[in-house]
Amino acid sequence: MAKEIWKPGTMVYPVPAVLVTVADREGHDNIITIAWTGTVCSDPAMTYISVRKSRYSYHMLEETGEFVINLTTEQLSHATDFCGVRSGRDLDKFATTGLHRGKATKVAVPVIAESPVNIECRVKQKIELGSHDMFLAEVLAVQADSVYMDPKGKFDLTKAAPIAYSHGAYYGLGKQMGTFGYSVKKTVKSKVGKKRSNT
Repeated sequence: MAKEIWKPGTMVYPVPAVLVTVADREGHDNIITIAWTGTVCSDPAMTYISVRKSRYSYHMLEETGEFVINLTTEQLSHATDFCGVRSGRDLDKFATTGLHRGKATKVAVPVIAESPVNIECRVKQKIELGSHDMFLAEVLAVQADSVYMDPKGKFDLTKAAPIAYSHGAYYGLGKQMGTFGYSVKKTVKSKVGKKRSNT
């Protein structure tokens, strides 16, 4: 298989498309769409977002050191795109998109009520990298919409129809291919076949 050689670039796709809420010390808030985010540690639970210095939300992150990652869905895809291309300097994104402010439990930043999962974060370190600065943060609390809990108490995010972002486009996640560890699990069929081969 022939492959082309490209110049260095951030080619890890698809990536999450999340709505991050922030606020300054005076309580003025904003929503910013972020694609560069992810898990960096499970214990303690830590995450990050990377933001350009030119973004309106940047000074809010510096002032308070708090933000909320709000997971997005197919139903929120229009608002997700809008909050990434319009600036909070010019309008109130909550009012314009019809999204509603919810109360966080650990930070002084609103959550997005329509989001199935809200991840409340406090910045531990800002790392200046170049085009973007990384805000490395500890997760202080997680709010999950009970409508996506199954009868056994397990959270099923797939019911919310989450979305991802890849090369300028938003996508639904599609069908499930397997579960963690499925590649090494023995199936009933393989066990039966093994017994027959030994007889």
